[in-house]
Formats: sequence, C-alpha cells, structure tokens
Amino acid sequence: MKTHLVPALRLTLVMLVLLAVIYPLLVAGISRLTPGGGQGETVVVNGKVVGYSRIGQSFTEDRYFNSRPSAVDYNAAGSAGSNKGPSNPDYLKTVQARIDTFLVHNPGVQKADIPAELVTASGSGLDPDLSPEGAKIQVARIAKVRGIAVEKLNQLVDSHTEGPLLGLFGPAKVNVLRLNIALNALK
Repeated sequence: MKTHLVPALRLTLVMLVLLAVIYPLLVAGISRLTPGGGQGETVVVNGKVVGYSRIGQSFTEDRYFNSRPSAVDYNAAGSAGSNKGPSNPDYLKTVQARIDTFLVHNPGVQKADIPAELVTASGSGLDPDLSPEGAKIQVARIAKVRGIAVEKLNQLVDSHTEGPLLGLFGPAKVNVLRLNIALNALK
C-alpha cells in the first residue's frame, strides 16, 4: 500500500501547487500585459467610465445603433447563452419577436436582410460587436431620427470597422459602444 500511496500523494501535491498556484499566477502575470492590465479595457468619455470595450451593453433607442441581444440581459456576472436550440418553440418565438421589433423600428428593411446577430444572442450573451452589415442596416433609421446624412453615417461605420485579426482570423466587426460614442460626437 505504501508503494502506491506515497507516489499518489506526491503527485497530488505537485499538481496542486502547479495548477492552483503556479498556473493562476502565470495567467495573472500575462493578463497584466493586455490592454486594461487584466482589469478590463474601460471606455472613458469626458473623464467618466461609460463601459467596457469587450462587454456588450443595451442600446435600444432609435437614435443609437442597437446592440446584439443578450440572453443574460447584459449581466456580466452571469455570462451565458440561452441554451435553446433552433427547433425550440420558445426560442423561435423570442427570435420572431426580435425580428418583429426590428422591422417596426426599421421600416423599409426586409426580414431576409436582417443579419442574424441582430436577432440572436451570442454564446456569452455579452458580445460587444456587430458585423459591419449589422451596423449599416440601422443607418437609415438613425439618419432619419438624428437628421444626419446616410453617407456620413456609413463613413462612421466604415471608420469604426475592425478587420480580421492579422487580416486572416475572424470576421470584420464594429464595437457598438465605441460607434455610439462617435455617433454622439457627430455634429
């Protein structure tokens, strides 16, 4: 028994130190090298923190670019998806309600033209970004409400579009919080 118990206890202690002490310290050290120093990348306007660049927020007023829906009501402490599949009747009702709401607020848009991200929540429920198409489909509504030329708003979206990482990985995206801050700064 001693021949099996002692090596098992040693291995347990080594793994405990490695996985409960060394690895978390390594990850915390690496996080200090990221924007925000591991505390999240805050967005500051006029000296006031208005949000985090990597956590989605709710924008539902017609004068702003709307965010992607959230399955957790934008609660960063409870990041999660809806866990409902595309054949779930409750999920289908929720998506249809989002489509109907979008069409009411964006007259002239056809159902088939609505990007999926505007009516479905992300896996985390906190996605801060939209595709450029998801932002541009809202331009006509915002132009009408704010009295800004459509071309100017399209240029704003283009100037806030981030390409894929290293030009290869992931889709092009637009951060909704930063875009709405820039929208408020337009004259």
